[in-house]
Amino acid sequence: MGASRFKGFTPEAFEFFNELYFTQERAWFQAHKSVYDKAVKAPMLDLLADLSAELARRKVPLLADPKRSIFRIHRDVRFARDKRPYKTHIGAVLTRDGSKQSPGLLYVHIDPTGSWSGSGFYHLPDDALAAMRTRIATRPKDFRQMVSALEKNALVLSPDEEALKRKPKGFDAVTDPDLIEALCRRSLILRQPLSAEEVSGPAVIARLADFAVASLPLLDFGWLALGYPINRD
Repeated sequence: MGASRFKGFTPEAFEFFNELYFTQERAWFQAHKSVYDKAVKAPMLDLLADLSAELARRKVPLLADPKRSIFRIHRDVRFARDKRPYKTHIGAVLTRDGSKQSPGLLYVHIDPTGSWSGSGFYHLPDDALAAMRTRIATRPKDFRQMVSALEKNALVLSPDEEALKRKPKGFDAVTDPDLIEALCRRSLILRQPLSAEEVSGPAVIARLADFAVASLPLLDFGWLALGYPINRD
């Protein structure tokens, strides 16, 4: 890997979020926005640039877009019981085209209470979810091989709190419990914790890239279900 832009998140970033957690006031945020820009957003942009380059080197089709990949710090409180206006973490995604809407992602979450990365397919829209379920039901051998490959990489699918309680309609012929559990999911996600020490330096780029490579069995399975080509050349 070439010269690293990302030098790490400093204690200033975590101090900013800790203070924001207790303040949650627009006036305070505006007065400290320069800290957010310098200590939080700028390092995340550097991380995304370095990680995109490293994933391209490893032929993993995931990349970031500086204008689209980072989630807003402002919370959408229109229909939420929790009316706090600001998030106390920063998150960003890398996808096939850099947009948040593209299915199949690598997510990076930096948080003073616990940073982590995630990979896979989150909250698929109905048509994509139907295609994913169809491939699980009609290609059970491929699904089991995918799960086995993940296990060899020390990865397992995370629990889905929004999974259906009953088998979805149209899959009455499926009787295998593991397949039924998969069909009930709305998301197929893998997670990896990141320590504060790891995100404080450039070595986290390789760790995130390693995680993305280890997640490829799931990403490839889903991309094939959704009609995306798999090409490592």
